[in-house]
Amino acid sequence: MFTEPDHDCDLCPRLHAFCASNALAHPEWHNGPVQAFGGLDSKLLIVGLAPGLKGANLTGRPFTGDYAGDLLYATLLESGFAKGQYAKHKGDGLELIDCRITNAVRCVPPQNKPVGAETNTCNDFLTHEIESMKDLKAILSLGTLSHGAVLTALGLKKSAFKFGHEAAHQTDSGVVLFNSYHCSRYNTNTKRLTEQMFTDVFIKIRAFLDT
Repeated sequence: MFTEPDHDCDLCPRLHAFCASNALAHPEWHNGPVQAFGGLDSKLLIVGLAPGLKGANLTGRPFTGDYAGDLLYATLLESGFAKGQYAKHKGDGLELIDCRITNAVRCVPPQNKPVGAETNTCNDFLTHEIESMKDLKAILSLGTLSHGAVLTALGLKKSAFKFGHEAAHQTDSGVVLFNSYHCSRYNTNTKRLTEQMFTDVFIKIRAFLDT
């Protein structure tokens, strides 16, 4: 059965302590594991890295409140995977269509850098999530850490599936794993990822799901 981490989850002591310190400074923020957004009956699962300090850690919804969310949700709206209006808060009424968003690590890490043990510990939640999505056909990993976490959750060797922007990996389960550079401000500022490059990934996913 699919389970989400409790708000007071302490499986990763460093992340738990970091959330607790943020709660003292900003008690009005979410400051805990961020649950996935979107239905378990979706065909597409998007997997990010971890909540942003002033994004999902503040708002309590994946990719909500920071630049990465601005680009992701605009692209989802454009490609038909979302409807409504994205207003950078959990109560904006935005709805996902046949799409679910989660993170490889559910709690905000210091300097946005989880360590391997934290990614491994949180992978149990990602594994259960994928297993619970009975209609799942495509997974989009945003960045190399997410890509590795998804492969671990699927029980696949990382050496057999090399990360590459716009790559599409067919797995034995029938699910296709798509890759994209993370939609972070750093990646867009350095032109490693342009808005058109990001849109092109979703065009490919949409074409695959519509076949």
